[in-house]
Parts: sequence; C-alpha cells; structure tokens
Amino acid sequence: MNQYTITPNKDVTGWYVEIEDVAPTNLYQTKAAAIEEGEKIAKNNKPSKLVIMDEDHNVAEERTFGE
Repeated sequence: MNQYTITPNKDVTGWYVEIEDVAPTNLYQTKAAAIEEGEKIAKNNKPSKLVIMDEDHNVAEERTFGE
C-alpha cells in the first residue's frame, strides 16, 4: 500500500505532501490545499493511505483509498 503524508514545514508556514515519507512534493500555502492534492495523488495510486499530521507532527487523521 502506498502512503502519502501531509506535514507542515519547519516554521508551519506551509504544508508538504510527502510520498512514502521520502521526498516532499510542492509546498502548499494552506493545509487544506495540501490535503486536496494528497487526496488526488492517493486516489490515483490505490490502494493507498493518506496520513495527515498536525502542527506538532502528530497524526491527526488517516484516510484509506481503495482497500
């Protein structure tokens, strides 16, 4: 299963979509924009899981696609 993670940048001024916890993709200005992009990527690469972190890098939510 592919895993994608939404994480804040160092200063929590933007949000990344990380693919398999390896390399972040683009930086998004808002958490909502990063989640939207993460969902698109996860839905296109089923089965997959989207893990959404909070500002303190704790897991806030997990979404599964195509299990």
